[in-house]
Amino acid sequence: MFNFNFIKKIRNFFSPFYKNSDLKFVFKKLQEDFPNHTKTAMFVGGCVRKHLLNEEIDDIDIATTLTTDQIKNKFENSKFSIVESGVKHGTVTLVSKKFKLELTTLRKDIRTDGRHAEIEYTNNWEQDSERRDFTINAIYLDIKGKIFDPQQGVTDLKNHNIKFIGDPQKRIEEDYLRIIRFIRFSLEYESKIEQTTIKAIKLNLDGVKIISKERILSELFKILSTKNFLTLNKNKELKEIFSLIFAEFKYLERLNKLENINYHSNFDKKTLLAVMLIDEKNNHEYFSHKYNVSNELKETLNLIAKNYVILQNNKEFFFKDLRKNIYYFGKTHLNTLSALYFVTNKKVKYKNYLDLINNIKKIDIPKFSFDGNYLKKKGMKEGALIGKTLKLIESEWLDNNFRVSDKRVLKIIKEQNH
Repeated sequence: MFNFNFIKKIRNFFSPFYKNSDLKFVFKKLQEDFPNHTKTAMFVGGCVRKHLLNEEIDDIDIATTLTTDQIKNKFENSKFSIVESGVKHGTVTLVSKKFKLELTTLRKDIRTDGRHAEIEYTNNWEQDSERRDFTINAIYLDIKGKIFDPQQGVTDLKNHNIKFIGDPQKRIEEDYLRIIRFIRFSLEYESKIEQTTIKAIKLNLDGVKIISKERILSELFKILSTKNFLTLNKNKELKEIFSLIFAEFKYLERLNKLENINYHSNFDKKTLLAVMLIDEKNNHEYFSHKYNVSNELKETLNLIAKNYVILQNNKEFFFKDLRKNIYYFGKTHLNTLSALYFVTNKKVKYKNYLDLINNIKKIDIPKFSFDGNYLKKKGMKEGALIGKTLKLIESEWLDNNFRVSDKRVLKIIKEQNH
């Protein structure tokens, strides 16, 4: 059997991401008009961590001494499109067919109030590192692969330590969102947690209330996407902090059972939200209202909740009616309901769950081939009767295992026309 981690390490060693020709082009443009001994740009953040851990790199952040205007001037008429949506925060995004690069000017904090920071641009790399939240987020990498690590983040990354830069109390007071980010990184890297950090977090939990709901929700979705989220209950301190911030998640204990089936299923954020929120008392509605979630997410949670109540009283939902329900709601929805049903029903065993999702996967649903034009060609006049007749045909088609003869359809049309 191949050791894919070993293959990744070999590939990363001989062809690391920073050797890509497009990235070399970007760094060369940023270095133009500056002497070579002056470093104008380095990679920072997640891409550096993932490079060091031989993980797949998706987003790429670049810190630079150049201003946003200088960046824009250098990449006009290049293969990169310039996105200016983050300019007021000192960030320019460069987009090509292969990359989305966020370039941010070095800065230092002047004043903070727990939500926003008043910053001043700088060309001092160490000052830039000091304003970042955690040591593992202050590791820089130049285009030649050389590490600059002023906060000893590499050591903390290797040792699974998520440490605030400087005094945890002070760093949290600068931006209370860092409490939620701490949860995310601690889960992601299975961190050992220092008691001084936990104490500082607990003292500042009230500060989370002043953060915008949009920022909190965005960070929550990132937490749900971490590969170790289902282990939350195993870390007493993290679970306690998470529960205090997200009190609406009443059913965290369900994650324990979900973890047992994680090897066979990849759970998206909607499934995880459903598992932690949904009951027969509309608990999910408070979450949707509190965080002003998108209409799409609100409707999805409402539908899951509605069908969850139905399947409590309908033993045929996943059996005799399975094909029909896949047709109405789709396989993704049924997979989410299967997970919710499994974690909330003690009688549903691991094997039952596996059999169910395998059945869902195997079933192919044909397309309903009749429409209003077909009915009109067969002599039916336009109007409400067409919709009613289509529903009758569709119902019979579903009840007969997705089969209905043309002869039967013509008979239904004839009956409705009279």
